[in-house]
Amino acid sequence: MKHELETLTQGRPVAIVGAGLVGSGWALLFARAGLAVRIYDANPAISNAAVPLIEQQIGDLTAHGLLSEPADAILARLTVCDSLAHAVEGAVYVQESILERTDVKRALMLELEAVAAPDLIIGSSTSGIPASAFALGLNITPRVVIAHPVNPPYLVPVVEIVPSPETAPEVVAFTAALMDAVGQSVVHVRKEVDGFVLNRLQAVLLREAWALVEDGVASCEDIDKTVRDGLGWRWSFMGPFETIDLNAVGGVADYAQRLGPLYRGIADSRTHEREWSPELIANIEAQRREFLAHDQLETRRAWRDRALMAFSAQRRTFERD
Repeated sequence: MKHELETLTQGRPVAIVGAGLVGSGWALLFARAGLAVRIYDANPAISNAAVPLIEQQIGDLTAHGLLSEPADAILARLTVCDSLAHAVEGAVYVQESILERTDVKRALMLELEAVAAPDLIIGSSTSGIPASAFALGLNITPRVVIAHPVNPPYLVPVVEIVPSPETAPEVVAFTAALMDAVGQSVVHVRKEVDGFVLNRLQAVLLREAWALVEDGVASCEDIDKTVRDGLGWRWSFMGPFETIDLNAVGGVADYAQRLGPLYRGIADSRTHEREWSPELIANIEAQRREFLAHDQLETRRAWRDRALMAFSAQRRTFERD
């Protein structure tokens, strides 16, 4: 793996632009894999907070047996930069993880246009904005691709690679190879669509979950239980198509024949034309705060990450089967 990374990057660093929760997660992922990482955020306070956060996360990873080298070795690969130009100087790849707004991302692309080397490849962590919405008409356009992770990327391995119509094929190939080399699970999204694959799937589940609460069918907690203690158990190690393939004696075609009409009826029963109303949002906010106060959100996020670490350690044992 390390030899493959060295061949891909030719010993050059990678850059992180946007050092919040997602950006710092990327920094840890790349540094853990053995790469030198430059970190930059337009807000110096966020840049300066990244390394202490990563240090804390490394401590938790070590406690769960998920690191193969000392924390100091990983931290030594991180450099906080005071300018975008410094961050990308000599870099082979930059992972952008700034605000999820088209105008902000476009402004960054213009900045990168001015300072990027001719071979710098630019990946964007955007959750659902196609690259063609903010990266066309520039010299760097063929070198911009979406590399959308799940937060936190150093714990959840899937990453969606989504080219724009003008992204060069070799850029897609490089980005996919880089992600594979640092341990990510690459999903190729073969055409631009809002939300890509992951968030389109999540959107359908969320849309129905909000509607079920609005209709008084179930509470937030009971819907969470249904996913956490039901659907999520299988989905944590197999996808929906494999799940239904194993849920009928004759496989997926048998499942479709048996249950297709039921699912069609469910779909027909919903128009989902309503937006989440202020009243519905307030209702769900109140229900969630009964279980988790605002001042406990950060603590609960840390708990979530430790739970993912424990799951990751356990998953490694049965992935070898």
